[in-house]
Amino acid sequence: ILICSSTFGQTPNIAVAANMKPAIEELQILYKATPKPEFKIIYGSSGNFYSQIRNGAPYSLFISADEQYPLELAGAGLTQGYGKTYAIGRLALITNKNFPYKPSFTTSELKKIISESNKISIAKPDLAPYGKASLQFLSKIGLLDDAKDKFVFGENISSATVYVSTGAANVGFTALSLATSQEVAKTTNFIAIPDSLYEPIKQRMVLLKNAPPVVVEFYDFLQTPKAKDILRAHGYAVP
Repeated sequence: ILICSSTFGQTPNIAVAANMKPAIEELQILYKATPKPEFKIIYGSSGNFYSQIRNGAPYSLFISADEQYPLELAGAGLTQGYGKTYAIGRLALITNKNFPYKPSFTTSELKKIISESNKISIAKPDLAPYGKASLQFLSKIGLLDDAKDKFVFGENISSATVYVSTGAANVGFTALSLATSQEVAKTTNFIAIPDSLYEPIKQRMVLLKNAPPVVVEFYDFLQTPKAKDILRAHGYAVP
């Protein structure tokens, strides 16, 4: 928290789950098409942001990759209401392009991918909802025991994705929104995992107490039809 706090100034700060980075960058461009007061966006894992906010970190808006953390903050009286579910995320399997096997979610093919991989990258499941969903998927198809000894954990979903992009891990799980991004697609192949094979990744955002008007305005903007169109284009379902 001390290290984090040293970066904060008078500009309002928005905590955003790492899976949202490509979409938020595009949304910011649209939002700032007309001059707006500045705010600062910080990306990371939902679990870490939750802990920081509970310990007094000065965020004005929390855009989480799950529902649990925002709802717990609301229950603790730290927010303006219970917020909104703004998107439903999708899980993807990625492989490095130098790895001889392309992604597959069929049990027999995935079993071969797991056995031939050096490492399997996932986000820490206790901090990142997409990491939790990765374990649910592997458990659902009966391959969790085959995979668990090869796990390498990223602090958030972006870190887990970088492991595969750089080849530190041949195989990994990420958000579909990151897998389809231009940067990640240069070095990896991906396949979207059917929604039925893991619990829905409902993503909620919530305003913190004393959020300034510029942050409230951005929160409202994220619920507009134009913003929802961008979220859909990045692979999210929109409730």
